[in-house]
Amino acid sequence: MSDDNNHILSPQEATDRIWELADKIDICMLTTWNGSNQRSRPMSARVRREENAIYFLTDIEGHKLTEIEKYPNVSLAWADNGGHKYAVISGDAVVLNDRVKIEELWEQFDKAWWDDASDPEIRLLKVTPDEGEVWDSPNKVIAGAKMLFAAATGAKPDMGDTGKADM
Repeated sequence: MSDDNNHILSPQEATDRIWELADKIDICMLTTWNGSNQRSRPMSARVRREENAIYFLTDIEGHKLTEIEKYPNVSLAWADNGGHKYAVISGDAVVLNDRVKIEELWEQFDKAWWDDASDPEIRLLKVTPDEGEVWDSPNKVIAGAKMLFAAATGAKPDMGDTGKADM
């Protein structure tokens, strides 16, 4: 699909849409690098645009922390498959033991892994975005109808908004 099929968002529009989708979708795929391979895992994102940060609570154990300490550049990907909306952010990650921030970000959902926010095994993963990209397409029914119309008429379908931004 070429850019002829999309409305290209301005960098500011793309930035706004990326932050909105990241905040709305919650679970994202966090991708790290170990020097030879990428690894992705689902994580609950705590999006704080006013701080220019995305936070994750994570356990002190695990490959991702050693990977991030050696290779801090990570990728975060959010997908709203039903709404055909997708956002990606790349940036640098740092592992922190900020107990005040961990307490602030604690949610009931976190009890699935730890008893409470004071668990000494919890670490904070902070990602500071460098750049992002967004794809915001019409829902499946509308997209399908646009593609059928395009196939019948030879016109190119409008497949929605896309944009890139330095963040």
